[in-house]
Amino acid sequence: MTASPKPRHVVVIGAGIFGISSALHLARLGLDVTVVNDGAPANGASGRSLSWLNSARRADTAYHRLRLAGIDRYRTLAATRPETGSWLRFDGGLTWDANDETNQIASVCQLEQDIGYDALLLGPAAVGAVVPGVNASAITPQGAIFNPGEGWVDLPSLISLLLNEFRSSGGKFVRDAGRVRIDATGGRARGVVTADGVPVKADAVVLAVGPATPIMLAEIGVRVPDATPISLLLKTKPIKTELRAALNTPRVAVRPTPDGALVLDSAWSEEEVVVNSDETYTVHDKTVKGLLEEASAVLEGNPRLQLAAYAVGPKPIPGDGEPVLGCVETVAELHVAFSHSGATLGLIVGELLAKEIASGNPHPMLATFRPNRFS
Repeated sequence: MTASPKPRHVVVIGAGIFGISSALHLARLGLDVTVVNDGAPANGASGRSLSWLNSARRADTAYHRLRLAGIDRYRTLAATRPETGSWLRFDGGLTWDANDETNQIASVCQLEQDIGYDALLLGPAAVGAVVPGVNASAITPQGAIFNPGEGWVDLPSLISLLLNEFRSSGGKFVRDAGRVRIDATGGRARGVVTADGVPVKADAVVLAVGPATPIMLAEIGVRVPDATPISLLLKTKPIKTELRAALNTPRVAVRPTPDGALVLDSAWSEEEVVVNSDETYTVHDKTVKGLLEEASAVLEGNPRLQLAAYAVGPKPIPGDGEPVLGCVETVAELHVAFSHSGATLGLIVGELLAKEIASGNPHPMLATFRPNRFS
């Protein structure tokens, strides 16, 4: 990436956490910003994310350091915006492994402690005093890791907060733009064209459309490998539980919600989703029932959980598992935000991308994540 003239008008494609965060940070830097989206804000992957804020099981890599910066920005937000208290929480994260030869909980805890990531290895009997609401008998004998600095966020609530500030600062939001295409005439991003053929001109474009990113880039000759699976997120009806932390267990991940319910996901339940030929999805009743039962099993008292709703759709994951962030080398002034850890990285990625775009200078924290690594 080389320095270029400061753009005046930027179009951001996508109204998930990466798109709205980038748009707001660009607006704060004085740029004229338009967000275009196919529908309501958070109508894609951001609306069906477990949204666990963490950098667990990570070695001391650039990805780990970026995630730590992401968590730091959430702490700043919580400290400066008290209204976030119901949907941005830092009550810790608890994780344990299956009781078989794959269990690595002790070595993972040691790794986390070695790189300064706050981690405690707790035996099953000690968990209740530290993490209320957990069924101690569900924890495997090897114990569980408690990470006190972790938390969770309700992304639709966060996006609403950021979007309100964006609009009040003069930002424009085009809600029903349909399936847009990038205008990359002459090897340069010049804006977008909406589904109705309406051009939206710009000096720079940010592509933040989650799982649709590889397809849209391929349309202009840019290759980014894709490992996007299907996600399934269940929300229960409100229940009485003391659980405040996020749980990551062998059979289910659980976190509270602002309205007293729980959201749940797992790898095995996602694998049971059927993708139909018309690109719709079938979720079997036995999958839903099984996931509710798995969640009940890890909660104190094994409460009866009832389904309130579920969301299903693609979960953005780049082909090599690492984020794809920053400028596209072959298309000037086109910038990309594509990553699995959208919740944890949401604020920091928007901030760093905006700084790059406004200044024309590369940010060193994004150096290893640029799209040109696949060229």
